[in-house]
Order: sequence, then C-alpha cells, then structure tokens
Amino acid sequence: MEELLEWMDYIEDIRQTSKVRHKLKDILVIVLFATLANADDWVEMEMFADAYQDYLRKYIELKHGVPSHDTINRVMGMISPEVLQKLYGKWQELLNREEGEVLKKIICIDGKTMRSNTRKNRKPNHIVSAWSKEDGFCLGQKAVEEKSNEITVIPKLLEQIQIKGQVITIDAMGTQIGIAEKIRKKRADYVLALKKNQGTLYEDVTVYFADKEEKEKIKKQGNYKRTIEKAHGQIEIREYYQTENIGWLSKKKEWKGLKSIGMEEKTIRNETGEKKEYRYYISSLKNDIELFHRAVRGHWSVESMHWHLDVTFKEDANTTIDKQAAQNQNIIRKWCLSILKIMEICRPKLSMKKKRFVIGLKPVQYLEEVLKF
Repeated sequence: MEELLEWMDYIEDIRQTSKVRHKLKDILVIVLFATLANADDWVEMEMFADAYQDYLRKYIELKHGVPSHDTINRVMGMISPEVLQKLYGKWQELLNREEGEVLKKIICIDGKTMRSNTRKNRKPNHIVSAWSKEDGFCLGQKAVEEKSNEITVIPKLLEQIQIKGQVITIDAMGTQIGIAEKIRKKRADYVLALKKNQGTLYEDVTVYFADKEEKEKIKKQGNYKRTIEKAHGQIEIREYYQTENIGWLSKKKEWKGLKSIGMEEKTIRNETGEKKEYRYYISSLKNDIELFHRAVRGHWSVESMHWHLDVTFKEDANTTIDKQAAQNQNIIRKWCLSILKIMEICRPKLSMKKKRFVIGLKPVQYLEEVLKF
C-alpha cells in the first residue's frame, strides 16, 4: 500500500493550480480509508478525516486541514474513472507480483444499476464490470445509462482488459455473435448463457439435453459432474453436462470458436417438495467438465460482488448525483471489497460488513494492517 501511495502522486490533476487547496492524493486517501472504516457518504468521510487527521498526516499532507464533504464530492467527480481503475489495478498487480503460474481464471462480466444515482428524468448509472473470481478483483468497468446498453459496452470493456488464456462468462443478454468473436480474437475462451432470446439455438440445445439417452452417453464419456450443497435450509443438487457433439447444431458456424454445449441441472429439495431448474450454455472450451463447472458455478461471484455493494457498502442508498463521482465511488467500494476479502480481523470468517464495522471502531489499528499488504 505504501508503494501505491507513491503512485497517487503521479495522477494528473485537471484543476486550476491557483485554486487548489487540497491535493488529489489527500482526497483519494481519505475516501479509500474512510470507506474501509465504514463511512458510506461524503459527510461521513469528512467526519472520519476530521476525527483521525493526526493519523492521516502520516501518509498525506492536509496542508489546509480537512476538506469539506462538498470538496471531496466535487474532486471525486473530476477524476477520470479510467485513471482510478488503473490505480486499483496497480494495487492488484503489486499484490500478485510474487505469484507463479496459476490455473485458468474465470472472468465474469455482468452489470448493476446504481439505483439512487438518478433525479427526475435522468437515468442512473448502470455499471458493467469484469470481475476475476479467483482474485476477487475488478479488472475493469464501463458505465452506461441502462441495462439494455450492456451489449454495446461489453466489447469496449473486453478491449481494455487482459483476458488472454482466461475464460469469460456472460449471462444471456451478452450472448451475442460479435461478443463471442471479440473474446476469441483476444485469445480467450467463453462460456455464454442461453435463454429464449436466442431462438432456435436455445431450442436446439434444450431439446438435445432433454434426451435421456444423450445424457447417459455424456455420463459414460466422463463429461459429467454432480455436486450436493446444503444452503438456506434446503438441499441443492447440481448436475453438469458438457459435450462436443455439436455437428448437428444449425447455428454452429455463426459462433466463432464454438466447440461445446453444456447444461446445469439444479434440483432443489426442501420441506415443500422438489423442483428443478435448467441452465444452458455454449462454449469455446473443449470437453473439460471441471473447467466448465468452475465457469458456470463461478459466475455467481460477480453477483456476490454486486450484493456486497448493496449490503456491505449500501450503494443503492447512496444519493450521489454526479455520474463520474458515483462511478468513482463504485470503483473505491470494489477496491475496499478486494482488501476486506484478504484481511483477517478479530476472528476467522467475519463477514465483510462486520469487518468494516470493526475497522470503524479502531481505524488506526486496523488501517495499519491494511498498509502491510
């Protein structure tokens, strides 16, 4: 973290020098540390900085004292989200620089609407993120005005991140011929969800996996995996099937690098009985049921991240109107989530929300632990 603080000095400040009272680095450190310490809005961040300004001066100047919440908000609205994302990426790079070769990573792409970032006829930010399941880290993000625009922004997001050799997962809205081609051109693999909006492709795949004989063949070939989990008072059985037998698929040639199709069959058992859910996929992966299983099951991690933004960081209750400031807050929250994931505070298995609460009780003690990473 200390090395990262030095990088903050090189961020370009677009403000008029003669009018600057508070350094950009000072604002960033206050926002990052305060967010870790359970502050959710600009007023709480100002209060945190005022209470712990003596401690903060170990790392930042605060030449003119603590900036007001309005100043913090305004400055965060002037920083380029792309620059802040690079700073977040630099932290992850420094953290992982001693790592050796690792298994293929699952990179999950999905969007989330910042529900309170709206007024009257203005639509809220919808942030499309590329989340690395293994790292618990956001590789990049793009903001659009509404969920239906995800299709246009995903190729731009893929263009700006390194995905070579990894596996990209996207829900059914992003299952587009052009997106699959973009992934393959960047020498990555894909596992793309299918729903009825894919028309005959969806119908063909569902009919195929409805055939019990074909499913038995897949099992005998070893391209089958079964897991059992107990969650929320119910038993969840998941069965995964994958096959390269797709020569018959009418749309095969339209999808760049398509090599297999797959299915997740989920059986839920509880006091009320039993029900089944089915999810279908197309993929550029050859038969590798363990990797296919990791990709399908791993896509939940981006949904979990979105859940934490709302529950742990109260994002949907935040009323920041400035679009850029709101997007930068979103990046800071993801950064803090990445830090909290690797921190052990008080006792093992403490929830992210409670970790923030504990840091807020003793910021000086626990922020020092953050600085050791």
